[in-house]
Amino acid sequence: MPTKTASVPRVLLRTLLVLLAAFVVWVLAALQFFYNPPQITPHRTDAIIVLGGMSRERLPVAEDLQRDLDIPILVVSTTGLAGNAEGDELCDAGADDPDLICFRPEPLNTRGEADAVGELVVKHGWQSVTVVTSDYHLLRAGTLMRQCTPAEVQMVGSDPDLSAGAWLDRFVVETGGLIDVWLQPECRV
Repeated sequence: MPTKTASVPRVLLRTLLVLLAAFVVWVLAALQFFYNPPQITPHRTDAIIVLGGMSRERLPVAEDLQRDLDIPILVVSTTGLAGNAEGDELCDAGADDPDLICFRPEPLNTRGEADAVGELVVKHGWQSVTVVTSDYHLLRAGTLMRQCTPAEVQMVGSDPDLSAGAWLDRFVVETGGLIDVWLQPECRV
């Protein structure tokens, strides 16, 4: 007759194997969704929008697309934070440029940006927009943008230069954020 102590290690081992398998599945999904997300071939839209943060990485992608696709309006999210210095400087220097729209989201996060983009789309009558953000942010930001605007939204990613630890952090943050966006939609246009 087996003793109860013999079954405890077996249950513990099974639990650890299940947790390990779940972790491996999550890492593989995170790699696909956040590290190597599907990319589109961008086309001309009414405006190109740069989300706040990592503007050193995101702004050049938006400016190149604006020029290459002849997109008339550049929209930049300003934050006043160090990671968005290039975008904030562009907005400070180009205050008189009619083809540049700058906005500060409230609250200062992607949900606030989605709300602001939805308002800009309605105000300007845009039928389509291109939104530039980091690759790891495409799925969550795209979900929010589509919840908040009736316009066609095309998401374009920039390639961040992150360490393995920073990628793991992004995987955790974006997974949690994506679950939140699915459970608590923002605008429901």
